[in-house]
Amino acid sequence: MRRFLLITALVPLAACNAGGPTVSATNASEAEVKAKVAAATGGADMISPGRWEGTMTISDMKMPKLPADQQAKLASRIGGKQPIVSCVTEEEVKAKRAFFTGDKSGDKSCTYSRFTMGGGKIDAAMTCKNEGGNMNATMTGTFSSDAYHMEMASNTDSSSPYAAMSMKMTVDAKRTGACRGTEDKE
Repeated sequence: MRRFLLITALVPLAACNAGGPTVSATNASEAEVKAKVAAATGGADMISPGRWEGTMTISDMKMPKLPADQQAKLASRIGGKQPIVSCVTEEEVKAKRAFFTGDKSGDKSCTYSRFTMGGGKIDAAMTCKNEGGNMNATMTGTFSSDAYHMEMASNTDSSSPYAAMSMKMTVDAKRTGACRGTEDKE
């Protein structure tokens, strides 16, 4: 779950021009995908730095190992749009950090079974295997240097009642201007 939310939170760092590079990978590590993206872009900046605003809507979330009262409370939170705000700095753009590959250097727990990016579209599926359980996630959507729309789904198996889950969500965001320095407080 944590890896899936990390990917979701870092989606703004994945946008690039609709007519931009094409990347395709199968059974590839996060590092391999990141290297392919870097090679395809030729060092060009992939997004516009600045303030990004949007919404995240969880359309389905199940945690079957939770007690019934906690499952009911969880179900009551599904469907509402939750605002998201982030600041993408010039340094992050130049470092090309977190392009759907997380931010962990050398992490080998995740593998993309497929990753395709091109023509303003992305389609990816990954599996992460950790001691606490395994996660399968998919992501499809559209993007540009200033906006994106993503549909995501994940399934996590774990012996922990708080980690075993399935989730579907939609994230829509756009660049709205310069960072204000308040994004981490919103």
